[in-house]
Amino acid sequence: MTKNANHNQNESSVITDLKSHIDKARQVQKDWAARPVKERVQTIRRIRRFIVDNSQQIAETISTENGKVLIDSLAAEVLPAAMAITYYCKMAKQFLKPEKIKAGSPILSYKRSKLYRVPYGVVGIISPWNYPFSIPFSEVIMALLAGNAVILKTAGNMPEVSDLLVKCIDSAGLPEGLFHYINLPGRVAGDAFLESGIDKLFFTGSVGTGKYLMKKAAETLTPLVLELGGNDAMIVCKDADLERAAAGAVWAGFSSAGQSCGGVERLYVAEEVYDDFLSKLKAQVETITVKAEDEYSLELGALTTAKQLEHVRNHVDEAVEMGAIIAAQSATPDNGNRFYYPATVLVNVNHDMSVMQDETFGPVIGIMTFKTEVDAIRLANDSYLGLTGSVWSKNRRKAVRIGRQIKAGVITINDHLMSHGLAETPWGGFKQSGIGRTHGKLGFDEMTQPQVLVDDRLSFTQKSLWWLPYSHRLFDGLNGLIQFQYGSGIRQRLQGLRRVLKIIGRIF
Repeated sequence: MTKNANHNQNESSVITDLKSHIDKARQVQKDWAARPVKERVQTIRRIRRFIVDNSQQIAETISTENGKVLIDSLAAEVLPAAMAITYYCKMAKQFLKPEKIKAGSPILSYKRSKLYRVPYGVVGIISPWNYPFSIPFSEVIMALLAGNAVILKTAGNMPEVSDLLVKCIDSAGLPEGLFHYINLPGRVAGDAFLESGIDKLFFTGSVGTGKYLMKKAAETLTPLVLELGGNDAMIVCKDADLERAAAGAVWAGFSSAGQSCGGVERLYVAEEVYDDFLSKLKAQVETITVKAEDEYSLELGALTTAKQLEHVRNHVDEAVEMGAIIAAQSATPDNGNRFYYPATVLVNVNHDMSVMQDETFGPVIGIMTFKTEVDAIRLANDSYLGLTGSVWSKNRRKAVRIGRQIKAGVITINDHLMSHGLAETPWGGFKQSGIGRTHGKLGFDEMTQPQVLVDDRLSFTQKSLWWLPYSHRLFDGLNGLIQFQYGSGIRQRLQGLRRVLKIIGRIF
């Protein structure tokens, strides 16, 4: 048997296993969803102990396999996971509590409505390699707490992190079959999930793949949540704290080697403070620690794959060929086993360059100036992506006013990127950055379907006012109902009431 035949046979076997896992999960999920929320919370909360007891091992594994420096691994992946499970366990009961719906009209107030949250059943999660622990972790936790079963597919190039993540989830002692991890090649995972009858799919990845999955999901009307990346804008106003803004750009632009979909990639600075800001940014970039005897002091990680390194190089090379200038650059680690690229600041850039139009996903920031707030907002919005953005100013009211005009799903003031670590804030973007939300109440709601129950408190009557048989008298009475409720004056309303009274007896 040829190598390709073996490969195809293995994929076929995994897809068959996926169908089997979904069928088994669907059976187990019914009992899990029927359990009180408090019991589900008690079970899921055990996972936090695993994180606390193994936080260093998790951070080290992420660093070794992904390329992040240790502090990025701990601060951006492990700590947010611990905070997320704490928050969702605390809020699950409130998020899932039936909600009374206030009557919209006094004459129908006897129709008492209540909104319930119903789990989808079996939720599929396809997660990326850039945040291999924290991204899938929050989604798995929310899905389970909401009463779903979960089938998880992680990035194939992160096997050790995936193994730790599975051990972490398994530490809860979940019912057998409720949570499955499946090792499926990325190129076939989306099709396999959607063709195997998954009830909802959460995907984090490229715009192109997201569009394909949305088209594929349309065949079965399978609901999706897509987080597809960004090309985030940072606006620095003339009254900003420039030292803080420069430090914020360095962290949000270069942490995780710039491989953050919500990281700073485009930076717009007020003309009046451009030179001062660039000087401060240059000083910070050029002193980023890339070599140290103490691994905890390293500040620039590696790109995760050779393909990503090539992509970043192509963006920078194209920009330079088109007239961009490298204004600042860090040193480069000399570890030949890693895919390093120096933290790089480009000036003399424009929106014809890929580095300012597309997602670079590396340690590269392009800087342009603006004259007015209107210019800054226009430049920030000149992108087909809209995940996050930030405004930096000492005048918070002004910053909020500017930020609200940026077409992005998350706006931060005097900070950037970190909102992904706030479990209470929804995460997701505008335009081609995706659809739906993860995190926060909105993200938790994505794990359930809304079901409305309407209870008729006048069910002792024989019929509702508008039921059969129809007649001219009924038409006249219902028309009077409209006049009684919404007439322009007391006279018209009283006339309407008299017409209503003529038909009210029919309900008995």
